[in-house]
Amino acid sequence: MTMSAGWYLRRLSRMGPREVAGRAGDTVRRRRWRSAQPDCPTVSGARFTAVLLAGTVAAVPPDAAKRLVAEADLLMAGHAEFFGVARDDLTDPDWSYDPKTGRRAPSGYAFDVPYRNESVAGDIKQIWEPSRHQYLTVLAAAYAVTGDERYAERVAKHLRSWWAANPPLRGVHWISGIELGIRLLSWVWIRRLLDGWPGAAELFEDNPVALNQIWHHQRWLAAFPSRGSSANNHVIAETAGQFAAACAFNWFPSSARWRSDALRSLERQLRANTFDSGLNRELATEYHGLVLELGLAALAEADAANVQVPESLRLVLLRMTDALAAVVDNRLRPPRQGDADDGHGLILDGAGTDRWASLLATGDAVFGRLEWWPAVTGTDVRTPLLAALIRPYSDKGTAPAVTRPASRPAHFADAGLTILRGPGEIWCRCDGGPHGFLSIAAHAHADALSVEVRHDGVDVLADPGTYCYHGQPEWRQYFRSTLGHNTLRLDGSDQSVSGGPFLWTRHARTRVLAADPSGEGVARWCAEHDGYQRSVHRRRVELTAASQELRVVDEVRGPRRAVHLAFHLGPAIAADLADNRAVLTWTRDGEDRSAVLDLPGLLSWRAHRGESDPPLGWYSAGFGRKEPTTTLVGTGFADGAEGFTTVLRFRG
Repeated sequence: MTMSAGWYLRRLSRMGPREVAGRAGDTVRRRRWRSAQPDCPTVSGARFTAVLLAGTVAAVPPDAAKRLVAEADLLMAGHAEFFGVARDDLTDPDWSYDPKTGRRAPSGYAFDVPYRNESVAGDIKQIWEPSRHQYLTVLAAAYAVTGDERYAERVAKHLRSWWAANPPLRGVHWISGIELGIRLLSWVWIRRLLDGWPGAAELFEDNPVALNQIWHHQRWLAAFPSRGSSANNHVIAETAGQFAAACAFNWFPSSARWRSDALRSLERQLRANTFDSGLNRELATEYHGLVLELGLAALAEADAANVQVPESLRLVLLRMTDALAAVVDNRLRPPRQGDADDGHGLILDGAGTDRWASLLATGDAVFGRLEWWPAVTGTDVRTPLLAALIRPYSDKGTAPAVTRPASRPAHFADAGLTILRGPGEIWCRCDGGPHGFLSIAAHAHADALSVEVRHDGVDVLADPGTYCYHGQPEWRQYFRSTLGHNTLRLDGSDQSVSGGPFLWTRHARTRVLAADPSGEGVARWCAEHDGYQRSVHRRRVELTAASQELRVVDEVRGPRRAVHLAFHLGPAIAADLADNRAVLTWTRDGEDRSAVLDLPGLLSWRAHRGESDPPLGWYSAGFGRKEPTTTLVGTGFADGAEGFTTVLRFRG
């Protein structure tokens, strides 16, 4: 995917004067750096002191350690999977190779590489992901848990290989700040986890090549921060990685300045990226998880290095953790909302470890759980290690500047997100929030007024997910489109206007008219949006506890318009559609379950499954993966005379 002149003009139109000036300065700096690359300052007597306390690793639960070692052994055999693509070449990786397309990204000056063009550079996510070195943190953690030096030696081999293949400012791994920031964080934890290995100092502080890489990574991050309309999760990763490295690798003349600048930016950007309710402003749940992981990791480095952080930084992380605890379903699954690319801030665990349970467990250890928090029964490696570095919130010696919720929140007014809960573990997310964050709303979907319904953690009316970013524009467009969500489309148009894969040029404005998620016997929600010119789409949702019935009423106010009303079923759901009634069946824990979906009779209904031209009827469980599922689409006309009523009744 290459960007046209029109895209650049649309992108420029979403920037303010300050951002334009900053980006112009970046362009000049990149040209200057092409020919003027300073050497890393001479470092002598460097020592790594941000170590884990004795006995910390022994606190790792045995089952979590077992999963970790199993994952590490697969990596040792060269096996891994990134975004649905299996790899068997990780014993000796080619750091520029994309196994998905078979292409190698070109070398040369980093800022000349056309990384968005898949026909030239391959799938850049496939190339970048192994070079975040999070699989190496898994191997390092396996060494820390077992003492088996094979893991440490493999880590050292791969780091030396990467450093040799990717000198500063050469190739695709020096293009994106989020990659540099996360990679620095990985290196900090690799050095920490290898501390008992005799070769650790020789690999890092006594290694001029490592010192040069660490210094140039931090110099790059200090020079090219994400700006203005791009200051989303990327800037958090950049500042968290910069801060972590400046704390743990405090070996350079610029370390103190880098540390203070990064901390100041991290605190400011965490507040800017987070609603007062604690939800991430991108309204893309996986980025809530990414930002929370990065923030907790940065806090760990601050406390390990005895660096004072503003109390507001801890409070943002506290609010984010409480918000996560509030929105998950009974199986600890959060909403599937907005973009998701499987990005993690810090990985120390093996496959099968629940990401969200791990974050809540860390929140419990650091901040203390509230009575209404859901129970977390799973275990992980990361929690005891982070908790050993972060001072518990109760140790701060001051009362919190915010009052934590006394009961489980269900309506987040600033984020426009409402959770309706009912018997039989019915969970329903109603979306009445802003289109996205900042002027480009990069990770937003055109999903205003969409609903997402689960029964005991099973997707019944599902958010289909994301699937891809670059290289497949028709699939990117589908998964972020209005038709790709459980909402209503008029005249074949999306509610918000896309100007590119991470750019929205017009945002639908949504407002919640009523939210009573704890209503006696009936939980209610109502909202509307103005995304369709000359028409307003209003939706009411009611969840009746006694009958286990969810009622959705859609109204269109304005001239007569063509309607498409879509309901996407989860991949576990089988549907038998007859006229405007669908019988839904699925199995959970060996038990057969069912529901009836009565669809508006004013529309003509058809089931779609796994269609590709154009795409319709798909579910993406993770980035790079998709599977066929059933989508029910009703077509007809809205003339304002009456609404469209959909009723979902769960049986037993």
